[in-house]
Amino acid sequence: MLESKQEKMENSEEQKYRVRRLEISDKGKGFIELLQQLSVCDSVSDKEFEDRFRDLSVLGDEHVIGVIEDEASGKIVATGSVFIEKKFLRNCGKVGHIEDVVVDSSIRGKHLGKRMIEFLTEHARDMGCYKVILDCSVENKAFYEKCGFQQKSVQMAMYFA
Repeated sequence: MLESKQEKMENSEEQKYRVRRLEISDKGKGFIELLQQLSVCDSVSDKEFEDRFRDLSVLGDEHVIGVIEDEASGKIVATGSVFIEKKFLRNCGKVGHIEDVVVDSSIRGKHLGKRMIEFLTEHARDMGCYKVILDCSVENKAFYEKCGFQQKSVQMAMYFA
């Protein structure tokens, strides 16, 4: 069966932007600079990055950081993470927590955020989670609703100096 023009374009985009797990070499591909578009993220030395990468690697599938790499430029253009909380509730169930989702401001609108959310939610599902949750700004609420999320409750936070 022949592919439609739309399907060819989608396949081309998928090949151009590869979704995968964070690798230790990604610091040199703009990973930290990408996170700076999301929140306060001071410069991180190579040693600090390597130490944190190793800390997280020990957790295996319990904490996954996904990235999308632009194959043409070798640059990390999107990221997000999911960690798995083990509970006593729901017959010792598990909950996936999505955090730190950001797409490079220069290429938003290419559905890379949706692809990242799909990658993270599928990982949570594969890990046996009964739900996946996230917090977001009011401005991003519509995006997450398009990804299948629904508003559930109110977020509360306490920050430490």
